Amino acid sequence: MNVTYRDYLLLSDREAIRELLTNTGVFYDFEIEVALELVDDFIDNGKKSGYYFYLAEIDGNIAGYVNFGPTPCTKSGWDLYWIAVRKDFHGEGIGGILIKKAEKEVMKNGGKKLWVETSSKQNYLPARLFYEKNTYIKAAELNEFYGPDDNKIIYGKSLKENDE
Repeated sequence: MNVTYRDYLLLSDREAIRELLTNTGVFYDFEIEVALELVDDFIDNGKKSGYYFYLAEIDGNIAGYVNFGPTPCTKSGWDLYWIAVRKDFHGEGIGGILIKKAEKEVMKNGGKKLWVETSSKQNYLPARLFYEKNTYIKAAELNEFYGPDDNKIIYGKSLKENDE
């Protein structure tokens, strides 16, 4: 499997990202629309938007992506907004490479901490295990943040130059 990575978006990526997020079977339609707003902002404004992207491609098709950016009103905090890999490529290491690329870009831009928010729902368990495998530490849990029986879980990772 030949995976290539890039750090920019093409206009055609918008629909491919929509399909990718839909394919996961995890996100609500309104969440996908929010993700696409960030894509649109980047397409219109580039890195001036404050958003960064890496995409993984296999045979010219998007297999995964990560979206992140500086946390407003902080000196060196960044947020990981979205990370998703097509179901048929889970377990191939694509997500791990994408998150490492994001971490390196954050450090290159002076970031010291990367924050991730996710749901406590059972179908988000693979995401939580993924973050923990990549040495993210659970920092907080906000009860019923998203709705009844759906807590927000916040993970964080302190970034250091020697992180591999």
